[in-house]
Amino acid sequence: MSLRFVTSNGHKFAEAKSILNGYGVSIDPLNLAIEEKRSESCARVAEASAKIAYEKARVPLFVEDSGIFLNALHGFPGTYSAWAFGKMGYEGLLKLMRGVRDRRARFVSAIAYADEKGVKIFEAACRGKISGRPAGKNGFGYDPIFIPSGSRKTFAEDAATKARVSHRRRALGCFAKWYVEKNNRKGKIIGKEKS
Repeated sequence: MSLRFVTSNGHKFAEAKSILNGYGVSIDPLNLAIEEKRSESCARVAEASAKIAYEKARVPLFVEDSGIFLNALHGFPGTYSAWAFGKMGYEGLLKLMRGVRDRRARFVSAIAYADEKGVKIFEAACRGKISGRPAGKNGFGYDPIFIPSGSRKTFAEDAATKARVSHRRRALGCFAKWYVEKNNRKGKIIGKEKS
């Protein structure tokens, strides 16, 4: 049986499916109405959501919470990134950053896996900066304005770099390695990482 990913975001599901397929982990979406708990930490938000989702569904599942944290804005929008994007898009964030010299930012992703034994969390970040203007047609969310460290292109311009270094890629990679090892110990061979 496929592992369930609690999300209603089609872009996020497609990205996770592509990443986890590389580890031999198959997932299906699970759309549950969950009131998201508020916290300044993506890990705490994901953990609370995973607990609620497991209580409702009673099947092994995972939740992902992510956000973009800007140094000059004291971490805003952070865990409110989806809300802020819905209100002002990345254009509004660029307006808030107009004239600001400190462009440093980091994307954070937290995966919370829940089963009958409880919740396990995997968190990762990708550091970079906010561009002066949007660029690129790939990706979603804030991808057109985020340039990862070591690159000159936004995630929306360079899908290959995003696939290799993104916050979600790193968090899902850590989770997948643990999940595969856990199931292999139980004798459930579910796949191995492709090189």
